[in-house]
Amino acid sequence: MKKVTITDVAEHAGVSVTTVSMVLGNKGRISPDTIEKVNNAVNALGYVRNRAAANLRSNSSEIIGLILKDISDPYYAQVAAGLCEETEKQGYMVFLAQSGDDEKFEQCILTMARQGVGGIAFCPTNENQQVNAEALKAHNLPLVCISRASLNQPIDYVGPDNASAAKLATEYLINQGHRRIAYVGGKSSSLCRAERVGGYCSTLMQFGLPFKPEWVVECDAGQAPAAKAVEELLSNHPQVTAVLCHYSSTAVGAVHGVHRVGGTVGKDNIFNKQISIVGFDAVQEAELTEPPIVFVNSDAREIGRQAALRLIEQLEKTDGTSRKVIVPPQLVNND
Repeated sequence: MKKVTITDVAEHAGVSVTTVSMVLGNKGRISPDTIEKVNNAVNALGYVRNRAAANLRSNSSEIIGLILKDISDPYYAQVAAGLCEETEKQGYMVFLAQSGDDEKFEQCILTMARQGVGGIAFCPTNENQQVNAEALKAHNLPLVCISRASLNQPIDYVGPDNASAAKLATEYLINQGHRRIAYVGGKSSSLCRAERVGGYCSTLMQFGLPFKPEWVVECDAGQAPAAKAVEELLSNHPQVTAVLCHYSSTAVGAVHGVHRVGGTVGKDNIFNKQISIVGFDAVQEAELTEPPIVFVNSDAREIGRQAALRLIEQLEKTDGTSRKVIVPPQLVNND
C-alpha cells in the first residue's frame, strides 16, 4: 500500500498542506470546522505523523533523555518512575540510558544529543563527580541533575535534604528515649553521607548528647557488610541503644547484626534492652522485617516528578535561570 502523506490529508480535507501542519502541530488560529475536517481526513486515511521530521523542522523534541548510573538501583528506579509519569502527562516520552562509569556518561550525553532529545535529566556516576556544566551546555540542551548529594555548580539540581533527614531521624530516636546513638554505613568519601552525618552530629549537640567518632562506622552497601559492622559495633560498644543506618540495605542488615549479639530490635531500650534501628529511603524488602523498621524517606518518585517539571520548564522556555529544588524528608513509621 502507498504510504499516506500530509499532501494526501490536505487534498482529502480540501485545505492547504500548511493548514494541516498547523492543525497537527496545534499552532496558529484555525477554525474549529477546519480542525475537524483535518482530523477526519487523518482518521479516514490512517495518516501517521512523522514526529522526528516534525521535530527537526520546528527545532524541538518530544523526547527527554534520562541517564542513570545503574537502572537496577531501587532508589533511582523510583526516580525514573516519577519522571516518566510526569513527562508522559505533559506529552513527552523518555529515552533511558545506563551510564556506569564517567567515560560512558560522556558517551551517553553525546548519543542523546545526536538522537535529537529535547533535554536531559541525569544522575552523576558518583556523588563526588564534578559535572562539566559548561561542556554539557555546549550541546545546547536543557539539563537537570538528579542527585542524592548537593551540587554546588551552575546547573539545575533536584534532590533530597540529607541534613534535615538525619536531623529528623535523630530527633525521633531521642524522643524515644535514646541517648547513645550510632551511625552505620556509607563511606567517608560520600557527600551524601557527610551531609547526613552532619545532621546527626548537630542534633546530638543540640540536645547535649555525646558524639563519639567510634560510633560512626563505615561499611559497604548491602545486608552482609551491615550485619558484620553492627555486630562488631555492639560487641565493642554495648552501651549503644540505637543505630541510624545510611542505606535501606544497611538497616535490614543491622537487624541481623543485632540478633548475632543476642539482642532484639524494638523500641523498649529501658527494660528489655532492645536496639532501635532507623534507616533512610525505604525499599520493599524492608517491609517484611519484624518489627517494621522506621525510615526517613526523601520521596524518590517526587524527586523524579520535580526533575521532569523543571526540565519541561526549560524546554518551554518559561524559566531559564538555574535553580535548586529540594524535596523535604518524611518519617515513615509502619507500627
